[in-house]
Amino acid sequence: MGKYFGTDGFRGEANVKLNVEHAYKIGRYLGWYFAKKKTGKIVIGKDTRRSSYMFEYALASGIVASGSDAYLLHVTTTPSIAYTIQTGDFDCGIMITASHNVFSDNGIKILDNNGKKLSPEIEDRIEKYIDGIGENIGFAKGTNIGRTIDYSIGRNRYIGYLISIATKSFKGIRVGLDLANGSASSIARNVFEALGAKTYVINDKPDGTNINNECGSTHIEKLQQFVLDKELDIGFAYDGDADRCLAVDKNGKLVDGDLILYICGKYLKKQNRLNKDTVVTTVMSNIGLYKAFDNIGIKYVKTDVGDKYVFEEMQKNDYTLGGEQSGHIIFSQFATTGDGILTSLMMMEVLLEQDITLDEAIRDVIIYPQTLENVRVKDKTLAMENQQVQNIIKNCEEEINGEGRILVRKSGTEPVVRIMVEAKSKTLCTKYVSDILAVMEEEDLII
Repeated sequence: MGKYFGTDGFRGEANVKLNVEHAYKIGRYLGWYFAKKKTGKIVIGKDTRRSSYMFEYALASGIVASGSDAYLLHVTTTPSIAYTIQTGDFDCGIMITASHNVFSDNGIKILDNNGKKLSPEIEDRIEKYIDGIGENIGFAKGTNIGRTIDYSIGRNRYIGYLISIATKSFKGIRVGLDLANGSASSIARNVFEALGAKTYVINDKPDGTNINNECGSTHIEKLQQFVLDKELDIGFAYDGDADRCLAVDKNGKLVDGDLILYICGKYLKKQNRLNKDTVVTTVMSNIGLYKAFDNIGIKYVKTDVGDKYVFEEMQKNDYTLGGEQSGHIIFSQFATTGDGILTSLMMMEVLLEQDITLDEAIRDVIIYPQTLENVRVKDKTLAMENQQVQNIIKNCEEEINGEGRILVRKSGTEPVVRIMVEAKSKTLCTKYVSDILAVMEEEDLII
């Protein structure tokens, strides 16, 4: 990770860690970089948080001042940017979002001309320019000044693309959608209704401050209750920029990214469409998922946490399915990023093709109890390297003795250390998390 760019772009509290001058300079550099040989074409999208509008215009100003054209998709999803780049002959794309974070945070994700995360080399050059030690970039003049172009048609084309992927009618299916007051608000309902579903929606009225606020995939309990109250067949929840999807069955049970990987992996294998019979997961995936894969002959690979690493592994070995427990699921046949709406469509496809319900699709998987605690710390590196913390982790692992696991890692986007424990019982999970937290408190590491 660089000074500004982490595993998922440049992210932080708006106008504190990430300010409007940063956005302008990022636009200036990218506009200059792609205008060196010809007029660059850069597409910009944003989520619904209040500061996204500010960053959108700062980026666009920087881009056109350097001689490239800025195409504005307005409120849209991260995967729609990746799709638009590839189908519209763009040099790169920018998504303004802090994903699942609170509304006061924001972020800038940059995707290259293949719809993939920007290379670390270019990120490093942007960081140097932000700090005033990079290339000397002049202003475009006369007819070389770029243009700002409304490109909302790109979002409509993406909606059409999603609809075209489905091969089954959703007629008669009662579907609940939690749109997190985010990017999915402008897309998801249209897609499901076009496919014939009886669609029920919550959290679809963004006001700039309510994105992810006790809703969406980070607060799945809202959708669970909604599905039960409305007696729906299935429910899907997205995060702020709609690159994640979690599901809920008709009984209100959560179906997380691990279970989605199982359902889709099993189906694709049966269809001979799971390349090398392998699914790419991260180190956060549940032991129960791996046991279930073993039972049906599916191999798996584990990467670091982050859909960036999942996709890199998929691309390197030509795998077709990968994802995270949090709901970032990548179907490489259709997308280069996690796509929450696409994931929900693929889930519907699997269930309709096999004429089964969601609860039937997961009945053979036994998920180990898991507890995840996100701890805000003064310094992530010092917290991870603290000897007493390392000792307590080792002691807990010895007690588990192979019947579970402990994973303590730094967040790539927040001042947070994540403590994850899997064990035979929820009581044991809670105990081990509490033991680690107690030591972190004693060592004065927690904010």
